[in-house]
Amino acid sequence: MQKISRLAALLVAGAIITAPALAADKAKAFATVNGQPIPQSVFDAFVAEQKAQGAPDSPELQKAVKEELIRREVLAQEAKKKGLDKKAEVQGQVELAKQAVLIRAYLSEQVRAHPISEAQLKTEYEAIKANFGNTEYKARHVLVDKEDDAKAIIAKLEKGEKFSELAKQSKDPGSKDKGGELGWSAPNAYVKPFAEALTKLKKGEYTKAPVKSDFGYHVIQLDDSRPLTPPTYEQLKPQLQQRAGNQQVEALVNELRSKAKVN
Repeated sequence: MQKISRLAALLVAGAIITAPALAADKAKAFATVNGQPIPQSVFDAFVAEQKAQGAPDSPELQKAVKEELIRREVLAQEAKKKGLDKKAEVQGQVELAKQAVLIRAYLSEQVRAHPISEAQLKTEYEAIKANFGNTEYKARHVLVDKEDDAKAIIAKLEKGEKFSELAKQSKDPGSKDKGGELGWSAPNAYVKPFAEALTKLKKGEYTKAPVKSDFGYHVIQLDDSRPLTPPTYEQLKPQLQQRAGNQQVEALVNELRSKAKVN
């Protein structure tokens, strides 16, 4: 059977458990189980959810969804016979499931009513592209907790010890076993103090004083630099759309929350 999403499961669970309220109009039922009709709207919602996830609409999908909903109805009826639908914790879960579906429907409606414009996306892209800069750097570092430890590493570098060996002291698990190498990155990939120190170095140089950040104290070496070609607008467009959509939803939620009267 096609994979059933968690959200679809919540939707269906809420619909089935509250089925008595919907059962009056049997003409709209797509199936009846032990005399209990399952609304056509539940079937349609389940199919739509599967299609949205990429499942092709086919007789096989229709059959699989029908069988799944019948199985769920059978189980729900048994749960009701045992009075589980009367338990406070179960009723709370049902309300949360119904609430989740309503929230998704509302937010989807708001996004459709206020689509993100191409101009907005391109403005965001230009801001991101400017933040990339024109150069990317191949760097390595040693990260330690104490400033004196960083100074001691610098002193050893001055005496000719290899950076790759000293990097074994680093507390950065992602680079310590690679000689401190961080690979190629634009300055905006790093925290501000690190980026500022890195961009002042020439090829082969290392920082003569420890660089403090929220992570500790860094000793940084610049291995190389090269011109940076930022991603194209089309490459970043999906992420830009998602980011803009998230910001739109967050702004809406914050606005509604600020107006809500909470006692």
